[in-house]
Amino acid sequence: MPIKQTLDRIPGGLMLVPLFLGALVNTLVPWGPKYLGSFTNGLATGTVPILAVWFVCLGATIRLKSTGVVLRKSGTLLLTKLAVAWLVAFIFSRVIPGGYITTGVLAGLSTLALVAAMDMTNTGLYASLMKQYGTDEEAGAFVLMNLESGPLMTLIILGSTGLATFEPQVLVGLILPFLLGYALGNLDPRMRDFLGAAVQPLIPFFAFALGCGIKLTVLLDTGLLGIALGLGVIVVTGIPLILCDIFIGRGNGTAGLAASSTAGAAVATPQLVAAVVPSFAPMAGPATALVATSLIVTSLVVPVITALYARNAHRIPLARRRTGRDFTTEPIEAAKVDAPPAH
Repeated sequence: MPIKQTLDRIPGGLMLVPLFLGALVNTLVPWGPKYLGSFTNGLATGTVPILAVWFVCLGATIRLKSTGVVLRKSGTLLLTKLAVAWLVAFIFSRVIPGGYITTGVLAGLSTLALVAAMDMTNTGLYASLMKQYGTDEEAGAFVLMNLESGPLMTLIILGSTGLATFEPQVLVGLILPFLLGYALGNLDPRMRDFLGAAVQPLIPFFAFALGCGIKLTVLLDTGLLGIALGLGVIVVTGIPLILCDIFIGRGNGTAGLAASSTAGAAVATPQLVAAVVPSFAPMAGPATALVATSLIVTSLVVPVITALYARNAHRIPLARRRTGRDFTTEPIEAAKVDAPPAH
């Protein structure tokens, strides 16, 4: 039975199919993993430990000489994403008094929902896509992008000072697994090969665990508005990200498009923001549902359009600006450095 071959034919299949299966499990039998317990429950709820191991392995694939590329790419995508979210919040809050729509077909839409959906990238999805359609250095750009996680950036964008303090140990804990793998891979090339070989196989496991935290029924709860928000996130953030990736990050735009998603952590942001700033409490519930739908929509759509874009980037004149190379004869796969076999 050609399971692997079928996954390879689906754009982002290694991430997309397990994610959908996990969401299907959580929708039909949400009690199942906990009831079975033990390793089955660990497989369904182990997103964080699986990602931690994956980040170690991913870090090992980055060569020391490529560090500048990683930081430039990571900083470009991070600042672009935050700038776009800030601009959207600024415009929406000026057009809609109070930044919250309570009636009509757009009822429930708020500045909080827009910013929470736009200012965080699903770094696991991004990195897995770049391992398939980009380079190891582009995949490693998730390092700085993880600074988006949590309510801090959202609060700053919304103009709140509720979280003025930053806990440095959280940042250390966030990047330490990657730095550990980075050190091991550069100290010993054999460790790079050993750990790097696990990058691709771990993708479907953390994708399934991530899916087990999503209910497909959330699409029904938010309707077309939630779907429109998800598509809007891709369009509104994707275009600037593609352009900045090409002109600043020296890429061909694939990394920018892969970063145009909503993060899983963003679903919790509205409630966290409301806990710090009570004035956001009335819009926190609807915002949570909308952001959850945006997460599902972007998780399904971004892998598909990223794969299509990557396969045709060499035909786009603007994308051929990448590092001065002509991608008419040198497609994106040729830019890989120490990457595991492509899937």
